[in-house]
Amino acid sequence: MLFSDTYKTPASPAQAELRERGSKFLAFVFPVANEQEIKQHLLDLRKEFPDATHHCYAWKLGMDDAHQRANDDGEPANTAGRPILRAIQSAGITNVLVVVVRYFGGKLLGVPGLIQAYGEAASAALKNTSFIVKEICSFYHLIYPFESEGDAFRFLKQQQATIQQQTLSETGEAQLLFSIRLSKAEELMNGVKDYHKLKIHYLYTV
Repeated sequence: MLFSDTYKTPASPAQAELRERGSKFLAFVFPVANEQEIKQHLLDLRKEFPDATHHCYAWKLGMDDAHQRANDDGEPANTAGRPILRAIQSAGITNVLVVVVRYFGGKLLGVPGLIQAYGEAASAALKNTSFIVKEICSFYHLIYPFESEGDAFRFLKQQQATIQQQTLSETGEAQLLFSIRLSKAEELMNGVKDYHKLKIHYLYTV
């Protein structure tokens, strides 16, 4: 099966400012790896802008749409978080948090006006963002008896794996922590069958 094992994500934080009928919208983009980082950025912005009227945001993690959220923070339903999330989706990126901080200017924008303002603010910040393409990699332990060390290194070289660390396993055998592109995982598991003294334990994928 063909699939992508790369994704696009912000290389560094970015921001933009939008003014609409007296209201000021400050938009911020952050690269994030998990929900804990998201919570920390939101907390930091609330400390930096404690007098703002709203802190609306959206985020996405991972390759599917199951790990994404949008928050209106008191604005009418779906007028802030959703437009921000649509800007993220339009950019084709993931592992990202976009926050739009609003200072109310005294004039109501109405539902269409809010949707447009939050969406434009998020898009402007994303336009100011530089992106990088990262590989999705799976991490494994390769466990083997010491006399099979040559086979272990030869096998990982054949698989174009990246060795991260060499340690001892709980049983006293040699152990290699390595990573490999997700698209090569099936080939890896098939290839190890030719090396009867090598054992592979899957750890995680990032």
